[in-house]
Amino acid sequence: MSIPLGVKLILCDAASADGSGKLSMLGAGWSITGSPTAQQAVAVMIRIPWERANEKIPFSLQLLDPEGELVELATLEGTPIPLRQDGEIEVGRPPGLPAGTSLAASVALNVSPMPLAPGTYTWRLQIGDQTEVESFLVRG
Repeated sequence: MSIPLGVKLILCDAASADGSGKLSMLGAGWSITGSPTAQQAVAVMIRIPWERANEKIPFSLQLLDPEGELVELATLEGTPIPLRQDGEIEVGRPPGLPAGTSLAASVALNVSPMPLAPGTYTWRLQIGDQTEVESFLVRG
């Protein structure tokens, strides 16, 4: 098993991540919404241990419904598409960085309003060999 990452998922109204690991958020920390939902984002803050620098770390961020199934939304053509973002993170060590320093990385996924049925929904992040979750309630 590899050294664990430090990971935090934060629900917010909007978010952006830059290449330096910085994360900007608006309206962070909510946990209850109505339907259709307002525009929302999930912001992911990641601390990568020194020993895992220069390693490609795959991730998958998915929205699960109250039954644990992947949420699918219809496109304008009516075709369902799963609400997920897949990718990989790799952070290098800058020259002169003291040994043992952790490195920052971030991911932001912004989502348009969604017509979700009432219930508890969960953003699930699978990153490397870790799973992190953050849930929210859609009121009836």
